[in-house]
Amino acid sequence: MTHDQYQKCLEEMFSLHRFGIKLGLDVISRILKNLGNPHHAFSCIHIAGTNGKGSIASGLAHILRASGFSIGLYTSPHLLKFNERIAVNHVQISDREIVDAYQKVKSACDTDREPTFFEYTTAMALYHFAKCRVDWAVIETGMGGRLDATNVLSPEISIISNISMEHRLYLGNTISDITREKAGIIKPKIPAITGVTQKSAIAVTESTAAEMAAPLYRLGRDFRVRRKGNGWFSYFGMDHQWRDLRAGLRGDHQIDNAALILAACEVLQQKNVPVTIETIRQSLECYQWPGRLEMLPTSPPILIDGAHNLMSALVLGNYFRDELSGKRITLVIGILDDKPYQSILQSLLPHCRQVILTEPKINRKLSPEKMIDIARSIIRDTEIIRDVGAAVRHAIKITPPDGIVCIAGSLYVVGEAKQALVVMGTADPETAG
Repeated sequence: MTHDQYQKCLEEMFSLHRFGIKLGLDVISRILKNLGNPHHAFSCIHIAGTNGKGSIASGLAHILRASGFSIGLYTSPHLLKFNERIAVNHVQISDREIVDAYQKVKSACDTDREPTFFEYTTAMALYHFAKCRVDWAVIETGMGGRLDATNVLSPEISIISNISMEHRLYLGNTISDITREKAGIIKPKIPAITGVTQKSAIAVTESTAAEMAAPLYRLGRDFRVRRKGNGWFSYFGMDHQWRDLRAGLRGDHQIDNAALILAACEVLQQKNVPVTIETIRQSLECYQWPGRLEMLPTSPPILIDGAHNLMSALVLGNYFRDELSGKRITLVIGILDDKPYQSILQSLLPHCRQVILTEPKINRKLSPEKMIDIARSIIRDTEIIRDVGAAVRHAIKITPPDGIVCIAGSLYVVGEAKQALVVMGTADPETAG
């Protein structure tokens, strides 16, 4: 296998973006059937929701791995390299394995239409996990749930993290509509766990679970947490009370994500999966998830957070207010054109001293010129630097050592920023992704 073969595979896969997003299960089902249904070879946990999917998935993968199982983890998007999306036992798929998986999936594509990028990558992940003989796979949906390519799975547990308005063109224009799509991952008689909070989202989730005769465990009703500050909390669940736990990931919202992880661990225990509280405690405190309130110990410190939609921008704004009050924050921000950029800027900019508007190198980027007027109405010291790397370098230059540079607005911006930091020698290429 040569590097050119790997690059050619990636080029062919990324070219599939031209076919857009096509929700449905016929194509992925046909591909998997031709591959021998690899997704039937292991147990899995399936995760949908607006925010927190990756953090929850990574946390569960770490707990299951620490419990002695071989684990596959499938998430999206990647930050630096495509390989990040597919990992076995915390090791990213190799270039050689990508070429192998791509060629196997390509040979199985006797479908009515060309598969989309996400259908291809999902099939590759499931093929790779079966080939590696994982015991468990933790799988994150791409978009929605009901017609998402990952919904071919027959999971042991379904998790719906939370719901906010997103992808309206594909999922619907109301919280109820979007919840209905995401609740589509709930399977007959399979336990489901959720952190949804809106009345309409709760109603749809509960009715879907009832239709499926699926046990439903809801944060705030069937299990809850009591916060103690600085990431510490106690968990009061269906079968257990676990006190004095700590979420290692930054942000108050990570305690809610941890609660969903713990509820899933309780369900695993009900299924006689050997997961101990000692393993849970250690894994929760130690695992990492790049690009989400990730602080680099540089001078000035650099805070990296995707904050790619309004809900995550509100979370980041709260973190600015609660944890970084009084700090001189320089914000580097780029936003995609389908996001509510005005509300995102209004959530973040009041906490900042300086703002640099930028744009990622993808066709869905929002022009900085479209943001400049509203940004300057909030923070006068706002400028445009289109190249993400140049924007990051400038932010570091103009921010004092006791200030903070924050990079946010899109995971694509975060990815380009991380690559620039690697080139600058500020970030470790082995851990940056």
